[in-house]
Amino acid sequence: MRAWGKARTDLGDLSGTIATICIVAPPIIFAIIAHEVMHGVVALRLGDDTALRAGRLTLNPISHVDLFGTIILPFALYLFGMPVLGYAKPVPVDFRVLRGGRTGMMKVAAAGPLTNFVLAVVSGLVLRVMLAFLHGSLGPTVVEPLARMMQASVIVNVELGIFNLFPVLPLDGGRVLFGILPLAAARAYAKTERYGFLILLLLLYTHWLDVAIYPVMNMALGAISWMVQL
Repeated sequence: MRAWGKARTDLGDLSGTIATICIVAPPIIFAIIAHEVMHGVVALRLGDDTALRAGRLTLNPISHVDLFGTIILPFALYLFGMPVLGYAKPVPVDFRVLRGGRTGMMKVAAAGPLTNFVLAVVSGLVLRVMLAFLHGSLGPTVVEPLARMMQASVIVNVELGIFNLFPVLPLDGGRVLFGILPLAAARAYAKTERYGFLILLLLLYTHWLDVAIYPVMNMALGAISWMVQL
């Protein structure tokens, strides 16, 4: 997957950091917001209208953006070549009223990462179309920046999707694992949520998160490349 691997180096070769941020900002923000909105959409379909009543079922960034989690953190990680981690203001979900109990909770949790994977595939398809126009009259000024934006979108969405499936509460993967475990084990596992942020920081500091994410990410990017024939 050399094409994906070069994404950040290529982006950094544009006219400075400002140009890089202009290219990666839209896909990062949209990926994080779409992830959160789909939690609320699935929850609504399963009987919980908390997010709807809170005005969170919208793609308007103002309703979702967290200054540190949506902007500063993911952009800094992206620019330094680290896995993109980010978050928006959590969409409120009342798991007690969801149809299906723990199964409903699993569906709500899985909706976010699945949305990111769908966005990654769609971005790959758009990128493939754009490459056909790369050498046209508008190639260097219009098509190339947009193509790089789609390339960044593929990488960002794959990273966010995989990271959020990591089986640590309160990540989505932790919610899914909670729903799979026998009830007694699930209750014991739920007690680890208070330490979830510290666990993630430890994994980042020791680079174990990189070891876990990058092999899966490379496989996912390879699969997308094969699907869209890049």
